[in-house]
Amino acid sequence: MEGRTIPGSRSSGERRKPAPPPAISEKTLVEIETHLKRRETRRDELIERARQLRRQSQFVMHQLHQGRRLEEAVRDVRAGARELTKTLREEAGFDAGPVLAALQECVEAVLLDATFQGGELPGPADIGVEPEPYLLGLGDLIGELRRRVLEELSAGDLPEAERLLALMEELTHALMRFEAPRSIVSLKPKQDVARALLERTRGDLTLARLLARAQLPSSPPEEE
Repeated sequence: MEGRTIPGSRSSGERRKPAPPPAISEKTLVEIETHLKRRETRRDELIERARQLRRQSQFVMHQLHQGRRLEEAVRDVRAGARELTKTLREEAGFDAGPVLAALQECVEAVLLDATFQGGELPGPADIGVEPEPYLLGLGDLIGELRRRVLEELSAGDLPEAERLLALMEELTHALMRFEAPRSIVSLKPKQDVARALLERTRGDLTLARLLARAQLPSSPPEEE
């Protein structure tokens, strides 16, 4: 049996076949890993910027309701909104949820400030945001206006409360004209809330008018 090779076996002089190359090179895998880490770092930075902007917007609204208008704070909010909007346009792959929420609150703060100043409210281009967060912020503004109405009623300023109710009505009607799929902008919940707040505020103002009339002194009887 010497000198014969068993079928299926390798002779001592036969070389082993080299291992196949990897399906994906290590260089490619490292590049992908680096890319994901870079995106994660960038996302964390943007989320932190969004948090800071939301806090600034909430501070501005709080100050406005306290009767104080800080022009520099309002300018900072508007500048932050423009910068975050620019970032969203440049980084299409970014998870935009936290940033959009911050922009929505920025819009709410800027529009609320504008209601205190009077005149026409700024549009999306004036603030530096896209229409989607603008509409969501506009929806939230209805709630802030209701709060202002109640404050004016508490102060006994019925004419100012009526003026603000008229503004609520106008903005609610403007909001109701838009219709878009939820995948584009989740607008219907804002519309439903705005409509409900408007009806409640109408009821509050009607009650205030009735109470005001009931408290009016009666005319003195005419002397004979």
